[in-house]
Amino acid sequence: MLNLEAIEQSDATWDVVIANHVLEHVNDALALSEMHRILRPGGRLIATVPLVEGWDQTYEDPNVTSRVERQLHFGQEDHVRYYGRDFRERVRAAGFELTEFVATGAETARHGLVPGERVFIGRKRL
Repeated sequence: MLNLEAIEQSDATWDVVIANHVLEHVNDALALSEMHRILRPGGRLIATVPLVEGWDQTYEDPNVTSRVERQLHFGQEDHVRYYGRDFRERVRAAGFELTEFVATGAETARHGLVPGERVFIGRKRL
């Protein structure tokens, strides 16, 4: 199993990293830093997360630890946060340039995306 907070891969070895609904489970600052480290210059991070656009700030509380509390607070028993709009800044803080993609209705059906879900594309600078 891969530990996203301490990835056992050499620096600058991958062209693409896909993080599909995993960052809400881990220390995202460590995980994003590690993903940036293992990407080659120009490499891409493709990430999706549970995002509440109406919130300025991500909601996380280290005191919420039980499965029941996490289900109530974060929507799933193994989540440790719900992201707000500041998710973008978290990705940029790890060193990525950031763009976003939101699928249309037909694209959503074709690619199996949640309607309205944003796909974040981080690029490691050359």
